[in-house]
Amino acid sequence: MIPSPALMRRRNVTNMVMVALCNAATGAAVLVLAFILWELLLRGVGALTLEVFTEPTPPPGSAGGLLNAIIGSVMMTTVGIVVATPIGLLTGTFLAEYGRRSRFAEAVRFLNDTLLSAPSIIIGLYVYAIIVMPMGHFSGWAGSISLALIALPVIVRTTEDMLLLVPDSLREAAVALGMPKWRMIMKVSWRAASKGILTGVLLAVARISGETAPLLFTALNNQFMANDMNAPMASLPVAIFQFAMSPYRDWQQLAWAGALLITASVLVLNIVARFISTRGET
Repeated sequence: MIPSPALMRRRNVTNMVMVALCNAATGAAVLVLAFILWELLLRGVGALTLEVFTEPTPPPGSAGGLLNAIIGSVMMTTVGIVVATPIGLLTGTFLAEYGRRSRFAEAVRFLNDTLLSAPSIIIGLYVYAIIVMPMGHFSGWAGSISLALIALPVIVRTTEDMLLLVPDSLREAAVALGMPKWRMIMKVSWRAASKGILTGVLLAVARISGETAPLLFTALNNQFMANDMNAPMASLPVAIFQFAMSPYRDWQQLAWAGALLITASVLVLNIVARFISTRGET
């Protein structure tokens, strides 16, 4: 049945209105983001000095930088990713290759989705209760565990999704050649989904690199250079939080410099992840 001209006009008008609303919403979001980035660049670039990368965080009224916070963030993020990546890879592999539609796999997916959407402060409180309180002190290890718990569901979900995109015909061909299933997964499934899995790991790094709340309950802070993971450890997000809330102008300048560093790092990681995923599509 051919629609009437009046119905076609009404549909066209509705379509134009919806397109205009979508474009307006997109433009508003981009405009807000542009204002934030502009303010960050305006204040952060001027605060970036050599001392930011060579000096530890200073007391009020003294010159200093963010070296100890940068090193602490790198150490805790690295440990967190090293812990989360193999667990997330194996869990995602189980869900995609072994469990699929089993009840246990559905339960794992539900728990993973719950953890994925859980507020980071709740994870920080959980790690505080099970690690910090029994140990009797804050530590870099506790901070790393909290970051690992935040990164884990991202890696699990990405790994499962990427493995499910691998055609079953590749698996069937490998099994037909006599490969056991574990070898087929390593040689065929993982290799075919490797770029997507790597993208998920990079996105997980970007996800946890700016987390503040869980580190306040686990690693706390340290104004001095400290490489001992069994002691309180400085981190860039916590230093930004502390310095931005202070009344001292020199600390506020360091907070802007740290915010610019984290934003640039997350931007680079997202660009690299996007580049890898785009190359995987081609």
